[in-house]
Amino acid sequence: MIILITGASHTGKTVLAQRLLEKYKYPYLSIDHLKMGLIRSGNTDLTPGDDAELTEYLWPIVREIIKTAIENKQNLIVEGCYVPFDWRNSFDEQYLPSIRFICLAMSDEYIISHFEDIKAHGSDIENRLDDSDCTVEEVMKDNQQIINGYKSYEEKITLITDNYVDSIRGILN
Repeated sequence: MIILITGASHTGKTVLAQRLLEKYKYPYLSIDHLKMGLIRSGNTDLTPGDDAELTEYLWPIVREIIKTAIENKQNLIVEGCYVPFDWRNSFDEQYLPSIRFICLAMSDEYIISHFEDIKAHGSDIENRLDDSDCTVEEVMKDNQQIINGYKSYEEKITLITDNYVDSIRGILN
């Protein structure tokens, strides 16, 4: 089984991946780690801020890792924001039953009323060296883009509207 976790920035994708690792003992691949390895090694001229280009660059690699894991009957959690909205089009029908897709997003109301908590938990698993671009407006914009993009492909979104812990607990059960 592949558990593919994506969503907006600061929604807890990495925390969820860690909890699933602890529950199922599946290894997990952070697309952010792959990104930074390729950037720091000089294998790309892209920068951490080149989101659209990074999705285009990283997704073919991640897609083939997922296919290889499925073909070898291996479990894997793949987590990150560089998953295209039309990700299902990257897989033949034989692969899709082995992929559990999870997309996290927060409502505007949740972001406004919980922004200080969102920002405070930004480095729960990975240390964010520079989180200065994390503003209410940017988080809301990012979440709306994720919601609209995945909904346009009829993907299910776990929308955090009230209680974050209960929303994540619902995924873990």
